[in-house]
Amino acid sequence: MSRFIEGETRTQATLFPEQLDDYVTEENAVRVIDVFIDGLNLSGMGFQTMPTATGRPAYHPATMLKLYVYGYLNRVQSSRRLEREAGRNVELMWLLGRLAPDFKTIADFRKNNTKAIRLVCREFVIICRKLNLFSDAFVAIDGSKFKAVNCSDRNFTRAKLKRRLLEIDESIDRYLTQIVSADRQETSVTNHKTERLENKITQLKKETVRLNAIEVQLLATSDKQISLTDLDARSMKSRGAGVVGYNVQTAVDTKHHLIVAHEVTNVGTDRAQLMNMAKQAKEAMLSDELTIVADRGYYNGEEIKACEEAGIKTYLPKCQTSGNQAKGLFGKRDFIYKPEQDEYLCPGGERAIYRFSREERGKIIRRYWSSNCVNCSIKSRCTTGKYRRISRWEHESVLDVVDARLDREPERMAVRRNTVEHPFGTIKCWMGYTHFQLKTLERVSAEMSLHVLSYNMKRMMSIFGIKPLIEALQA
Repeated sequence: MSRFIEGETRTQATLFPEQLDDYVTEENAVRVIDVFIDGLNLSGMGFQTMPTATGRPAYHPATMLKLYVYGYLNRVQSSRRLEREAGRNVELMWLLGRLAPDFKTIADFRKNNTKAIRLVCREFVIICRKLNLFSDAFVAIDGSKFKAVNCSDRNFTRAKLKRRLLEIDESIDRYLTQIVSADRQETSVTNHKTERLENKITQLKKETVRLNAIEVQLLATSDKQISLTDLDARSMKSRGAGVVGYNVQTAVDTKHHLIVAHEVTNVGTDRAQLMNMAKQAKEAMLSDELTIVADRGYYNGEEIKACEEAGIKTYLPKCQTSGNQAKGLFGKRDFIYKPEQDEYLCPGGERAIYRFSREERGKIIRRYWSSNCVNCSIKSRCTTGKYRRISRWEHESVLDVVDARLDREPERMAVRRNTVEHPFGTIKCWMGYTHFQLKTLERVSAEMSLHVLSYNMKRMMSIFGIKPLIEALQA
């Protein structure tokens, strides 16, 4: 078998390098982690490291932080797996000085230092800004659903409880019918079958009591939803299906695809997140002006108005919420607004003039219609009512500006898709398409910060290269 490459005999004496540093090349990513964390002022970030109950000194925060950043950069997020890697991985031996913390110490560090870990992630964004990587001041904003440590069976809404209680009642009725049928048949197995069915009914009644107790807790919550494993996790729609988890928001730089800002929420929609994420991105980039692009899931008049007033240039497609076009009727886009006369020109050439204003859901809505609707020759294509009434928000001129801006530059939406989708796909791939390791919103936010830090670090290595990046961090 000489045609194959053969390894050395296990009993062969081997002369290993005298220094552990010889095992780690100059182009190894682990050196970037070491330089970055050694350059941080960890004492001012609020890291907590408690000594053990036996009085043994605690591990330095830099040691634990290096372990976690290395783990998340290499798709190892579990504390038990990190414990094993610290004892057998040569790169970690070099990075940690051959220290090997136990899994409980590793897990407690991540759990007890949530705010400090988020500050470390923010510090890396500041470094990116100092290297002038955000000069374009253009970000794409998007959100994605991530699973929590809470299965769907341990998440309850009012509809889910009602459905579950109804299923229990139906099961009890079915078992009672089976008991009656069994009693009519005097066979040797009748008593066993009856006893088994009665035990099932008893268990179902206990489940009813448990669900009724959960309903009392659920009604006391603000959003009428409760999760039993992770109290902050919420049921959300994700690509047509349901997921119990969190909605992660990100603002990604369109030039270098770095995550400028991120936030973990347990609100299932993106409708009220535009201004929040734009503001965070603007503060992180220290830019007087900012351009943002997002999908129509963020379309909210008040959010868009707030962005425009803050000097944030917005690209956002308008939502078509009316069902008229689906019915073959004219949509609102077919009515042309004339700002000078404050009226609409309808498809039939008639003037729909202003009639009155009223408040709807905290907004002042102006109403327009034409008196000639009853005699219009194309009324059947416009409305099924007596008049076609047109509603206009008092600040809708801001939305018209944003709509016209996107019509002039439709390519912005392609930039959004090519920018902001990739980080989510990469991070979910690193996670293995599974759930977060931690529970509660605060701790999940810290874990997400570790993912974002690792993603940004890997992007920087790709942009600069290992050695130039180390030199930039040391400058």
